[in-house]
Amino acid sequence: MAQARKRRLRLSAIIGTVPMMIVAIGVYVIGIAFTVFWSFTDSKLFPNSTLVGFKQYHRLWQDDRWLVAVQNIWIFGILLMVFALAFGFLLAVFMDQEIRQEDLLRSIYLYPFAMSLIVTGLVWQWMLDPNFGIEHTVRSLGWANFQFSPLVDPNTAIYGLVVAGIWQGSGVTMAILLAGLRGIDAEIWKAARIDGIPIWRVYIFIVIPMMRGSIGTAFVLIAVGVVRVYDLVVAMTGGGPGISTNMPAVYVIDMITKSYNVGQGMAAATIMLLPVIAVIALIGLGRIVSTRRKNAAILRAEATA
Repeated sequence: MAQARKRRLRLSAIIGTVPMMIVAIGVYVIGIAFTVFWSFTDSKLFPNSTLVGFKQYHRLWQDDRWLVAVQNIWIFGILLMVFALAFGFLLAVFMDQEIRQEDLLRSIYLYPFAMSLIVTGLVWQWMLDPNFGIEHTVRSLGWANFQFSPLVDPNTAIYGLVVAGIWQGSGVTMAILLAGLRGIDAEIWKAARIDGIPIWRVYIFIVIPMMRGSIGTAFVLIAVGVVRVYDLVVAMTGGGPGISTNMPAVYVIDMITKSYNVGQGMAAATIMLLPVIAVIALIGLGRIVSTRRKNAAILRAEATA
């Protein structure tokens, strides 16, 4: 009787996952396959099947706009990952102190993530605009020589995007890391207090290594957001001044919709896919290695018992 019930539950679980599998295969897998295929074709306004080998990739890496976009995505991605993880962790530590109005504060911190990236971009564009943003407000208070308008300078515009991205992503990072903090056994904190270990050492050498899963999840979420960043750039700078804030996703859309070069746009999209695959593969490999180490430790413990 119990086995029959387990079989029914397994069958129900399989049936429930069928729609998700159809969507995943029909939309993602087939879509990615066509993207890769068209990147090797001479597609212009409309896709075609005329193969040209690696011609589109060669042209892609000869394009200054693409080279600037790749450089920008590295700057944007590294800064966003470092600061979003750092601020998210500090917020999580703060929220883990059993403070009052925790639900209210959590909602406030998560609110930017719930906003559209277009709205986020427009808000920060206004704040960084020298005519009515932070610079204008400070000057109206008496500091007539104050200057703070990063979006109008090609050398600093990318950092304005980073600030907006950190503001938008730190809240959800905090929520993920807070879940990891709450999963740590309270006995660890008690033992640390008894041994007189400073709190900062507990966090760095004990807590953070135990939060590998939460940190990995937050890292993947940020990495995927970095690779596909588009709305924020369009809303804040449009890729300018000039091409100083151009990003790969903006390049792909412009190449397809403005330059009418589907083949080169698909080549750029395929290149964008590689970092995501690499990150997911590294995390999967790390989990496999960790599982094998745990199993080996269990076997050694059983052998010595």
